[in-house]
Amino acid sequence: MTSQPPHHARVIPLRPQPPRTAPARPPREPLWRDLVGDVLRRERLAQERTLKDVADEARISVPYLSEVERGRKEASSEVLAAAAHALGLGLGDLLSLTHGELVRVTAGRPPAARGVPASTPHGGLCLAA
Repeated sequence: MTSQPPHHARVIPLRPQPPRTAPARPPREPLWRDLVGDVLRRERLAQERTLKDVADEARISVPYLSEVERGRKEASSEVLAAAAHALGLGLGDLLSLTHGELVRVTAGRPPAARGVPASTPHGGLCLAA
C-alpha cells in the first residue's frame, strides 16, 4: 500500500484583500550638522573657493572641513565660527542661513511631523547658551 500525499484545499477569498504595505514613516528630521555643512559648502562654492583655501584661512585641516561640509563631523562652535569667518560670515549669519535651510527642507510638514509641539513659541527654534 502506497501512501499518497495529502491534498491541500485551495482557499479563494470572496473579496480580494488590499495589498499589505508597511505603515508610512514620517520623513526623517534633518540633522543640524547636515544643514550646517550644506550651507558652508554652498557659501564656499558661491565664492569659488577651494576647501584648502577656506581651511587654511580658518586654521583647520582640509579633511576636517570636508567632513564638516559632508555632515560627517559635529563641529564645535569654535570651528563653525572659524569656517564662517573664513567665508566672510559671522557665526550668527551661519546660524541664520542654516535655520533658513531647515525651514526650507521641512516646509509643508505639520508642526507635529517636524517634532514641534503646537504650543512651542518661535516656530520651534530655541538656542541655549
